[in-house]
Amino acid sequence: MRLKQGVLPIMAALLLPGFAWAQTAADSALLEMREAFRRNASPTLSTLLPRVQGHLLEPMAVYWEARARLEAASPADIRAALARMAGTYWEDRLRNDWLLQLGRQRDWTNFEAELPRYRMGDDKQIQCYALMLDAVARRRPSEEVARQVATLWHAQPLAEDGCATAAKAFLDSGHLKPEVAWQRARLGMESNKPATVSQAVNLLNPDWVVMVNTIAADPARYLNEKITAIRPRTKELVTLAIIRLASLDPAAAAHEMDHTRWKAQLTEEERSWLWGVIGKRMAQTTGQQDQALAAFANGQDRFMHADHLAWKARAGLRAGAWGHVRDAIAAMDEPQRQEPVWVYWRARATQALKEPDVLTAHIVAGGLYRQIAGGQGFYEQLALEELGRAWAEPPPPLPLTPQELAFAQSNPGLQRALAAMRLGLRTEGVREWNYTTNLHARGGMGDRELLAAAALACQLEIWDRCINTSERTREVQDASQRFPMPFRTQVLKRTSEIGIDPAYVYGLIRQESRFITEARSGVGASGLMQVMPATARWTARKIGLTDFQPHQIADRDTNITIGTAYLKLALDDLDGSMPLAAAAYNAGPGRARTWRQGPTLAGEIWAENIPFEETRDYVKKVLANTTHYAALITGQPQSLRSRLGIVGPAAHPESYNRELP
Repeated sequence: MRLKQGVLPIMAALLLPGFAWAQTAADSALLEMREAFRRNASPTLSTLLPRVQGHLLEPMAVYWEARARLEAASPADIRAALARMAGTYWEDRLRNDWLLQLGRQRDWTNFEAELPRYRMGDDKQIQCYALMLDAVARRRPSEEVARQVATLWHAQPLAEDGCATAAKAFLDSGHLKPEVAWQRARLGMESNKPATVSQAVNLLNPDWVVMVNTIAADPARYLNEKITAIRPRTKELVTLAIIRLASLDPAAAAHEMDHTRWKAQLTEEERSWLWGVIGKRMAQTTGQQDQALAAFANGQDRFMHADHLAWKARAGLRAGAWGHVRDAIAAMDEPQRQEPVWVYWRARATQALKEPDVLTAHIVAGGLYRQIAGGQGFYEQLALEELGRAWAEPPPPLPLTPQELAFAQSNPGLQRALAAMRLGLRTEGVREWNYTTNLHARGGMGDRELLAAAALACQLEIWDRCINTSERTREVQDASQRFPMPFRTQVLKRTSEIGIDPAYVYGLIRQESRFITEARSGVGASGLMQVMPATARWTARKIGLTDFQPHQIADRDTNITIGTAYLKLALDDLDGSMPLAAAAYNAGPGRARTWRQGPTLAGEIWAENIPFEETRDYVKKVLANTTHYAALITGQPQSLRSRLGIVGPAAHPESYNRELP
């Protein structure tokens, strides 16, 4: 597809390869404002703002200037700034920030006046404030609203004001029971977020916060000191202490649970939750996985948290205990049970158990596979293979019309996003792009609009927006957008030279960087293949790049050379296993070697039991991507399971390359 000449002046001044553009005085002022905003230099922002008047990115500048003085500005001043940015992401971003401030200030008059104009609607704190006000105004039943607040509050990872304020209101009114706050504290303790625990307990009794901090610092000491001294609510604090102990030493927590005093003092619900925590930690801890199912069996599934049930199912998979897999999934709530991962494993458990008989089990499992089968993800592909069909890329959608392309090219939000990226403001540009495609209108853009926006990003080689935008389509798929193959000549040449599957390399790059050559992670990994500096230096020496300098890792071809070399070394070290090598690339070879210890497992069961959520998700996505790319490269149907293989202990662990970083 070609962009029409003359459609937009900005396109010529943007990202098209080889096009030169000159930075204007307004561009320079805008970049100065970005630095001033980072320094929170409000006077500088106000001085510079007139210099960007009329610039395409003026709304961004108005946001920076208004945001820096948000706490001191009057409602009239803020509304004037909002009017200057009308219809843009930056207007809604400032309104989001203002609504949060109004909530913290308890200015409900201005909050309720502004809330209907808030288009994004995705901030959970604002949702909690709004739900609380709905109950106060009797717009909705308090019992219903209180349940929604509890759900939002429990899902919030940090100790923020919005949902805590709403929860406090419903605790005081009696529409939420104290157990809701204790459950919030449990989740915070389990995820090692002491501020979250303290906030939840403080809502019940501020005097208990000191004791909670003591528990977090030394749970074993707290438990020992409480053998005879029983205080009000001690059982809830004991529950928190055992949760904390389980995080540090699951076996010690299990031993603690065997004490008669806790069996008598704790409720059945509390004991079951604690065994869920202990079972989860054992399932994640090398050397203790075989004890996990016994821990889970001490509690009742109906009292366990969703994450505990997920880990019980994983422990059942690892042990080949399909009854435990079935029971854990059956105890999940409906939304969790309908996730593709658990639909797939429910089908596998049904087949393995042959319940109530072989024929019925086959029919039920087939229906579950058909429910999710497709090419969208890891379990969707595996379900398709269970139905006897290998994955093949679907035919492309109908070509975009000139009118559809013109829509994307002339969309103001996309123009602003591209202009920001041109100036090096990639984070701001991505936010504007995502807002335009996903949130500006309720439900986001339609499929054809998304395809057109993705086509624009592809043409400009903004590959992450190309992929992510196309992935949002619901009824149509364009494999060329979702799985592009930039730098094809370089990748195919390099992979042929070193004998590695190009589909695997493309699958990994897509997950690592979305083909953004300047990508840099928070821990310092760089480039297409997100190579760490130390890894780059070691690999360069290993393959004979004696003149390698650290800055060269940002060079596209050098990054491909070093990244593919390291991946090949990891594959060779791990018996050619794609799942193991992907895990090593993400979490390090030492962890991958540790995680393969234990029983020999089908690759999909091994992958589901990876203890790190990030790495578990990463391995699945890399392998699913690989299957897509193999279909595109070969033009033939492909099998994901054949790439997963089996994973088990190394036959010759002494042959590991211990130098591999």
